[in-house]
Amino acid sequence: MEEEPGKVRGGIMQIIEVTGYAVRSAVITMRRTGKPLEFVIFPMLHVASPTFYSQVRLRLRECDLIVMEGVRGKSVGVSALTLAYRFAPRRRRNGLQEQRDELLLPESVPVVNPDVTAAEAIADLKKLPRWTYLLLMVAAPVMGLVFALRGPRAFLDEDLEVDDLPLTLRAEMMADDPVVHALTGRRDKQLLDALGEIHAERADEPIRVAIVYGAGHVPAIVSGLMDRYGYRAREAEWLTVLVPA
Repeated sequence: MEEEPGKVRGGIMQIIEVTGYAVRSAVITMRRTGKPLEFVIFPMLHVASPTFYSQVRLRLRECDLIVMEGVRGKSVGVSALTLAYRFAPRRRRNGLQEQRDELLLPESVPVVNPDVTAAEAIADLKKLPRWTYLLLMVAAPVMGLVFALRGPRAFLDEDLEVDDLPLTLRAEMMADDPVVHALTGRRDKQLLDALGEIHAERADEPIRVAIVYGAGHVPAIVSGLMDRYGYRAREAEWLTVLVPA
């Protein structure tokens, strides 16, 4: 019998599941007792099958507001980092697409973007030791080339799994990585502050608020909505991100 989407043993919530044949994302609906507002979290990967993005778009049409990830502005540093996932979709044989707003966002639903600017993102990374920062800038395009050459099977890696709490020592070490904190810390705070404003202003409205953010941000979103504002995960639905040939 298949596991309930978004759950594994011990009450840990699955966000991205990686098996020997597919990668799946758990779309998680969170509600607070006595309030009609729903937050619907879409854990995203920057590269996926076209079908995944079309399935997300269909569900976003049913929402009343979209809170969307997206570093604002441009910088050489941010462009270098995004090479980690921009190469793979350029090989047509891979059958993959890069996540783009035009693939996801229905015109009829308003969108807000509480993300950082490119300058803020790079400033946070430059707080790392200089050698770490330089290595990251070099490693990102190299990783992109590896993904492009290996194709979709590069995604069948347990390190790409995401849970709301780390299940292994390796996952715990990765979660505590200072590079991860530099990439997500300020962004997660700004997102949760924005969700708090939506809760304060619209919690009594029967609306669905979509949160479309990278899967790596979702543990902080789930815990923040629960600890700060009393929302709990009530249901989840699996969407297939990709199935390698």
